[in-house]
Amino acid sequence: MRVFNRKDLENMNNKPIGIFDSGVGGLTVVKQMFKRLPNESIVYLGDTARVPYGTKSPETIKKYAVENANFLMRFKVKLIVVACNTASSTSMEELIKHVNVPVVGVIKPGAKKAVAVTRNNKIGVIGTYTTIKSKAYVREIKNISPKIDVVSKPCPLFVPLVEEGWLREKATYAIAEKYLGSFRRKGIDTLVLGCTHYPLLKQVIGKVMGKSVKIIDSASSVADEVHTILMSMGELSDTNKKPHHKFFATDAVEHFIRVGEKFLGTKIYRAERANYV
Repeated sequence: MRVFNRKDLENMNNKPIGIFDSGVGGLTVVKQMFKRLPNESIVYLGDTARVPYGTKSPETIKKYAVENANFLMRFKVKLIVVACNTASSTSMEELIKHVNVPVVGVIKPGAKKAVAVTRNNKIGVIGTYTTIKSKAYVREIKNISPKIDVVSKPCPLFVPLVEEGWLREKATYAIAEKYLGSFRRKGIDTLVLGCTHYPLLKQVIGKVMGKSVKIIDSASSVADEVHTILMSMGELSDTNKKPHHKFFATDAVEHFIRVGEKFLGTKIYRAERANYV
């Protein structure tokens, strides 16, 4: 058995966390990571050259996910967050087999939070076509509590609305009403935002659903899970070390910065192109 000295442990602890998404949506997860784990360095990859993932086949998404993980592993990351619901719903088993660090998706933490807050055991889930078709949220929620009734629906127009910055337009409210009206009629009291773009529409979605419906954004739950894993491994970063963050996009870097700042809620001073696609 190898015995680690203090310097070895410091080097392990101060390795960055790797996070990838199909585009900029995963920056909502990064935002929560900054709050929950302010001492951790982060390497973020947005696969903007191949966004959206939600219309691709599971086989293609798995291929992309492995390539994204390979890129992050170049930075000797200590943990990978799959900040993409579509990739989380199709690729977790593949990624866990492929890399030798913990892998955290967004579906399990979101499902756990939804089960914890529902009062009438009726939960709604919205996401991309691929995420909803995979039934990943349904399985995860039912694994935790079989008695819960889960209704799911794809909302594909939400992503381009967010990318366009149409967060409170009349058209956005009209589309949200069209998508979500059936959920109101089914009496759900909890709605899971099964796409990392959707938190930017939280105000619109909340207004359409009404105050009695709890809106679950899994980003904060993911940050909590990462904290728990790193703490159990003894790999939380040294509080005396200043974190360093790196941002990469596979295409359209300037657009990534411009739109990404809305998701992150702060300036992105520099991003680089990831040249592996």
